[in-house]
Amino acid sequence: MTTVTKWALGVAVLVVAVLVAVLTTRGGSKDAPAATGDLAGIRAKAALQACPPPSPGPAVGELSGIQADCLGDGSRVDVGKVLAGGPTLVNVWASWCVPCRTELPVLQTYAAEAGAVRVLGVQVASPAADGLGLLQSIGVHLPSVYDGDGQTGPIRTALKVPSRLPASYLVTPDGQVRFISSPPTFDSTDQVRAAVKDFS
Repeated sequence: MTTVTKWALGVAVLVVAVLVAVLTTRGGSKDAPAATGDLAGIRAKAALQACPPPSPGPAVGELSGIQADCLGDGSRVDVGKVLAGGPTLVNVWASWCVPCRTELPVLQTYAAEAGAVRVLGVQVASPAADGLGLLQSIGVHLPSVYDGDGQTGPIRTALKVPSRLPASYLVTPDGQVRFISSPPTFDSTDQVRAAVKDFS
């Protein structure tokens, strides 16, 4: 092989590599989450319920003044105000959490039952796009707030959420926050009802 041929072959390989790199950055899969942070399309597909409106009553102490994005529409909410005024089951989950994939549909079914208390999800330690994709894929539309994709977030810190997920809390009508340790993961709506009753 002559020097010219080797040089031409090297240039051809380089051109192909550049083309592949450009096409990968521009194209990608149509179903892949937006890398730019534009979540509008993913939010539309997930079709989450709106976050609860703020209550006129006093904010829940531990969460007073904490701001978070509503996962469904990106609006900013005061978590302490949203949770005030009535019993609410708060469920902390992440998109990579395997037990969360089992528990979230149980909570969706429970929330649709007559007499159920409000349920609010809190996505932690994972990108918002991944969380929205998970909820869409498992058919869960519960209102949720986003606590960031780092290992700590303001909600997670305030509630002292354990490293093991999911984690559930009941916010009582008088604003107390009670950690539900048993069961660690809800497998049935009966367990959810019993926990709410026991901790209210």
